[in-house]
Amino acid sequence: MPAASKADANPPTYTQEDWDAVDSPELTDEELSQLRPARDALPPEVYAALPSRGGRPRAERPKQLVSLRLDPDVIEAFKATGPGWQTRMNEVLAEAARTLRAANRI
Repeated sequence: MPAASKADANPPTYTQEDWDAVDSPELTDEELSQLRPARDALPPEVYAALPSRGGRPRAERPKQLVSLRLDPDVIEAFKATGPGWQTRMNEVLAEAARTLRAANRI
């Protein structure tokens, strides 16, 4: 079956029977242990021809996930500012941390 293009107004649909008809057994532990990244398994010119996955560059200092309990009114106030409220909350906390450091409190 040919691949549907983005311009195809009627892309193919697949039924459960179509999926059931495909013989794709799960990989064994031995097969999984032999898998290698495409970068290592493909010739360099083939790997270089693959489309880039893109994405944002890795941060030098990635943010850390924490669990924090805040008053509901604090959360509501930041959420009311719209999308990006978590970034703005981080900026407020960062400024408070700078102020504390400047005052030699921490």
